Amino acid sequence: MVSKESCRNEIRAAIRQLSDRCLYSAAKWAGEQLVGIEQDPSNFTPSNTRFQRGSSSIRRRFSTNESISTPQPSVGFSQAATPLPEEDETIDGDLYLLAKSYFDCREYRRASHVLRDQTSKKSVFLHFYALYLAGEKRKEEEMIELEGPLGKSNAINRELVSLERDLSALRRTGAIDSFGLYLYGVVLKEKGNETLAIASLVESVNSYPWNWSAWSELQSLCTSIETLDRLNLNNHWMKDFFLGYAYQELRMHTESLAKYDYLQGIFSFSNYIQAQTAKAQYSLREFDQVEIMFEELLRNDPYRVEDMDLYSNVLYAKEACAALSYLAHKVFLTDKYRPESCCIIGNYYSLKGQHEKAVMYFRRALKLNKKYLSAWTLMGHEYVEMKNTPAAIDAYRRAVDINPSDYRAWYGLGQAYEMMGMPFYALHYFRKSIFFLPNDSRLWIAMAKCYQTEQLYMLEEAIKCYKRAVNCTDTEGIALNQLAKLHQKLGRNEEAAYYFEKDLERMDAEGLEGPNMFEALVFLATHFKNHKKFEEAEVYCTRLLDYSGPEKEKAKSLLRGIRMAQTGFPSMDLEHFPI
Repeated sequence: MVSKESCRNEIRAAIRQLSDRCLYSAAKWAGEQLVGIEQDPSNFTPSNTRFQRGSSSIRRRFSTNESISTPQPSVGFSQAATPLPEEDETIDGDLYLLAKSYFDCREYRRASHVLRDQTSKKSVFLHFYALYLAGEKRKEEEMIELEGPLGKSNAINRELVSLERDLSALRRTGAIDSFGLYLYGVVLKEKGNETLAIASLVESVNSYPWNWSAWSELQSLCTSIETLDRLNLNNHWMKDFFLGYAYQELRMHTESLAKYDYLQGIFSFSNYIQAQTAKAQYSLREFDQVEIMFEELLRNDPYRVEDMDLYSNVLYAKEACAALSYLAHKVFLTDKYRPESCCIIGNYYSLKGQHEKAVMYFRRALKLNKKYLSAWTLMGHEYVEMKNTPAAIDAYRRAVDINPSDYRAWYGLGQAYEMMGMPFYALHYFRKSIFFLPNDSRLWIAMAKCYQTEQLYMLEEAIKCYKRAVNCTDTEGIALNQLAKLHQKLGRNEEAAYYFEKDLERMDAEGLEGPNMFEALVFLATHFKNHKKFEEAEVYCTRLLDYSGPEKEKAKSLLRGIRMAQTGFPSMDLEHFPI
């Protein structure tokens, strides 16, 4: 059994080692998990009352999802104990301290040069890590110099070849530690050798499981559940964090939520777990829950910018202009030159209908991070609103280049080609989006509309798509109405009546009215009258009498027809009566 105190000691030692090797992102992540462990009540002070039991009830509220069957441990994890990370045996030499100072000042080549003749594993790692970052820094400079911050570029990290050669030699001789294996995996991934990269990263995390950067790189290579299942990973609580993240990226949201629910047994107050849970709920379109969770996150961490762009998407979808304005103002004051901040402000201007300003902020986000996927996708949406389809297509294609599994970019491409009157191309891209997100009704509806266009006019295929949309819980009710109309157009009145009845039940349950309800009532009244089911027909006619204007006159004419049919007089066809 791994206890809270054991996890706490492991993380403290890991933070020191990760920081000492300049892996600050991994150290920051570990620090956030450290304070996410429920504290000993005897250590409470007025400054850390947030960690008192019950002060963060939102985590408890959303950790007990009925659909998740994984039991939540109350004291620790039922896993084999993992030895604590050992501290380095020797004290850092003067050259290492100098190199680390250069590294922290972003003078990577100087740091690498200072350690060129050092043989300790820690010095060897920092020597090559600094050289790798020097190559990355030069690559970014070449991108800006040659093509501009948003243009495509063939710039590469020119240090990758020598790094692969030297690290490979060190691995063969066993003169490389888990951190060197992590860097070797990153280099192999950059060079496109994914199989060897996975092997190196797996070896790294098995020997030193506390490096979250290694887990993140490994996740980016797990593009399918088959690849994930083939990984031979040691049993450690960090593996559960990895699996929760990997499941989420593979759109296995129920499994991801189950993992995070399990981890909350120890990390009860982890902001990271709450943010990841909110992301999964967002993908499941539980916007009300997501909004509450992000509000709680901001109360606990008021200067947080990370993940807040997702929160802004929720506020945008709910058209919460005041809340989105407040969030945009808050992140602007906190750190206006973060890509997330620019996206949030862009979302605010988009909601206000100021699409040119929105594009300006999305472009600013891309200047800060050229691979920021959300900015490319959102900018594509803005160009669609501005009817600038060539620019929209370019933005969506750039998003697909960054992440070929991003269904939103594929869907955006489908919409853009649909606007251009090219349904064959649109259909291709909608199919790609459905491949990556098969349970989203909106994608099935979009594909069905393509089949209904004059160029294709494949109504049977459209019906199949609308049926899939109904099975995927079409909350807007578009699919039921379209199924009824398509069956009516094909002369299948029994099927049309079935779907009109289903659509009517949905509208009654949601308290909706409108032309769709009037259309359904007229068809059902006529259908049952023609089949001599006069009682059912009268029920629908009576409902039509509640309307005013032409709807009421239509109901009266139908009732007259029913009376005439019941008394044996010939009835007049419905189309003879004006609506």
